[in-house]
Amino acid sequence: MATNNESLKMGFIIVGFPGSFCLQNLFFTLLLASYLLTIFSNIIIIIITRLEHCLQTPMYFYLRCFAFLEVCYINVTVPKILSTITFHGRFISFTGCITQLFFFFFLSSTECFLLGVMALDRYLAICYPLQYPSLMTISLCRNLSKSSWIVGFATTFPPILLISQLPFCSNIVNHFFCDAPPLLKISCVDTSLNDLLDFLCASLVIVTSFTVTLFCYVYIIVTVLKIPTTEGRKKAFSTCGSHLTVVLIYYSTVIFMYVRPKVGFTFTLNRVVSVFYVVVTPILNPIIYCLRNKEVKESVKKRLALVKLFYKSYY
Repeated sequence: MATNNESLKMGFIIVGFPGSFCLQNLFFTLLLASYLLTIFSNIIIIIITRLEHCLQTPMYFYLRCFAFLEVCYINVTVPKILSTITFHGRFISFTGCITQLFFFFFLSSTECFLLGVMALDRYLAICYPLQYPSLMTISLCRNLSKSSWIVGFATTFPPILLISQLPFCSNIVNHFFCDAPPLLKISCVDTSLNDLLDFLCASLVIVTSFTVTLFCYVYIIVTVLKIPTTEGRKKAFSTCGSHLTVVLIYYSTVIFMYVRPKVGFTFTLNRVVSVFYVVVTPILNPIIYCLRNKEVKESVKKRLALVKLFYKSYY
């Protein structure tokens, strides 16, 4: 058994991929492909929304911020998950583990608030179209984006600080990365206070951002239903359909993991769901936004055509 002081020296061993070596290699290959595709697609979104003049609007500013956040988010966990395919790669220092845990929750909280800000943007665009340009200025966009990061930090720091002070009876983390539930599970002391603080902070983040999103979409739906033509309603819904899809996927997995009773679900199921929101959700976001957004698709096609033309003229 390891005390807290010993944990500080030796760190933790992450269990990583389950099953045989062949199965582990399969998981590694699928995860690596998903990781590279996620990085590539989000970088494409950042570049396209930055370069294209027609995409210099608040909606695409937030989409660019969201894509950047996803790149940071997936780089916090996936490289370490990939390294657990080897025995030596499963080791992580105490400081490294707490740092990974902090940034994982920090970026997750920031993402929640940014999704709420994006819902507010769609609400103003659809419910107040004439006043929208004067209401959602670039200065306000930047301030709201910064606020998401600041509040994300403020709601993450206290519970992670409390976890970092715990003594641990084992250095085996039965998970793919350093997450709060598996760390609390190997603590030597009663973690009721940690569980309560985690629940309160997660609830504050999710309930606040989800309430803002919910109210915005209630007003959006009411406004859209008042549009007399079917074509007009379809066009209005198309501007927020992608965001709504991302919101539903993201909140459903996060609520399952962090805002529910701790009993009734196996730890293995928790690991499966965690892989979904750590790996699958980030790869779905750029796909959803690109495939459902005509302007982004056209901009990507135009840039690819220019690259193809340059390649032909050069060679």
